Amino acid sequence: MLGSNKCHAGTLSGIHWKFVIAAILLFLPVQELTASVLVSPTVVFITDKNPTGRITLLNRGDTPQEVSVYFSFGLPISDSLGNLSVVFQDSAVTDPRSCLGWIKAFPKQVIIGPDESQVVRLMARAPDNLPDGEYWARIMVRSQGATEEVPVAGEQDGIQTQLNMITEMALMLKYRTGDLVSDMELQNASASFKDSMVEVMIDLENRGNVSYMGMLETRLLDSDNKEISSKLNKLAVYRHLKRRIDLEFIEGEFKAPFRVEIKIDSEGRNDVMPEDMIAGNKILRTVDIE
Repeated sequence: MLGSNKCHAGTLSGIHWKFVIAAILLFLPVQELTASVLVSPTVVFITDKNPTGRITLLNRGDTPQEVSVYFSFGLPISDSLGNLSVVFQDSAVTDPRSCLGWIKAFPKQVIIGPDESQVVRLMARAPDNLPDGEYWARIMVRSQGATEEVPVAGEQDGIQTQLNMITEMALMLKYRTGDLVSDMELQNASASFKDSMVEVMIDLENRGNVSYMGMLETRLLDSDNKEISSKLNKLAVYRHLKRRIDLEFIEGEFKAPFRVEIKIDSEGRNDVMPEDMIAGNKILRTVDIE
């Protein structure tokens, strides 16, 4: 999930100017956003046998919220340093795994009162003879709260603007059809010292026809197999992905040489229902630290 909070301000008293203040929150769970509208679930699964889904919107604030739902396309990508990002496309999407053109939401726009909830139903009308596999889109949820007047510094005393808090959230939608295969390849892995850390670089390639979902565990070990530090990360690979993991090198009675154990498993996700998980292959590899 990706979310952003935006403040849009327009003038009063015939003053023809405006300003925009924007703050972006990346890769935070919906529950941690400062928005007053919560959305669940964070991933929606739809199949050819059951081409409908739903999300629930909950207004936890004390003012009505105007909420709109639309669709975009965007997959997690990474650069050469292992930094993750998502670029959204609303049109001109040519990706063969996009379901952007045949997913609908009902209703598209709604006003939700304080402490009230609203169910939004999602419907897929897939093309005929669609190849087996998984198809993706982003469910974009945009909420706008009540308006309040705030003072704005300027040459003219008494100028005020209207400040509207707008929050956008991006959820993942996955449509599945036919025989589904979850298969991951660990193409390359390396580890090196960076000051008091060990930097682990992992190149992953999805060889299946669905997104590989699972857990990535990295462990820093000494020559006696004693664990120095470790990390456990959720993993979602749609095509190719490069991940960087920084492991802390803790001083202690540890013996060189040191190494990193990398374990990838499609089990262990507690944020996805078991029936929505596609069992994939397991990977275990150990790399020496350069």
